[in-house]
Amino acid sequence: MLVDSHCHLDYNDFEDDFEEILARAKENGVTAMLNAGNNIGELDKQLALSEKYPFIYTAVGVHPHNAAEYENIKAQDFIAQAGHKKVVGIGECGLDYFYDYAPRDTQIRIFREQIIAAQETELPLIIHTRDADDDTIALLKEMYQQKPFSGEIHCFSSSKKLADFALSIGFYISASGILTFNKSQDIREIFADIPLERLLVETDSPFLAPIPQRGRRNEPAFVKYTAERLAQIKDIPFEKLAQITSDNFYRLFRKASDKGRYDYE
Repeated sequence: MLVDSHCHLDYNDFEDDFEEILARAKENGVTAMLNAGNNIGELDKQLALSEKYPFIYTAVGVHPHNAAEYENIKAQDFIAQAGHKKVVGIGECGLDYFYDYAPRDTQIRIFREQIIAAQETELPLIIHTRDADDDTIALLKEMYQQKPFSGEIHCFSSSKKLADFALSIGFYISASGILTFNKSQDIREIFADIPLERLLVETDSPFLAPIPQRGRRNEPAFVKYTAERLAQIKDIPFEKLAQITSDNFYRLFRKASDKGRYDYE
């Protein structure tokens, strides 16, 4: 069993062969998927999938790339949507100073509102951070001291400093296809030291297809390649790694139900 803890199934990349994608996921042992939010204005599309397929969960959020579109959004706007039974997390949200598609002060403000939403709903926070480790740590530390919250660093490709801080506040860290890339040895070394009980795996599909599928459109079935590489790094059997990361997913996303998994019996 595997859980793809972060994907974007409502993207147009999947509209032509969606059922085939789900079939391949099932064939490769993927039992559940979390369709992460980038744009709260398109939450209806995400919920339509989650309501049709019991094994697809969702989250509500505004990606830092989209922050400028939501300058006036408040925590209550996320909280109001979080009551739906299939909304199991807040995000993805965070800071991206690599592309800087939105002003940094706007990114920080919108990130803060989503942290507040996570605090109030007690749903885990799904964090995207790129080239913004120091500001990410500073904001998380400030807000966590006010009121603790749970969460994860998704698609981890940052520094050991960020990994260590995230672990210190009980966060989980998710491995994506980046883990398999030839130039990612520094990332693999960080994952070697992350406790098993804090690991997740994801595709971030349709992006970042892992080796040996690199260059193709990513899809949930390909999470097995990242899990296989992570099992090698942790020196444990693949089946054990798959079980541990799946259990971790349900421990973090407590609102998700394992009753949504595919039935292989």
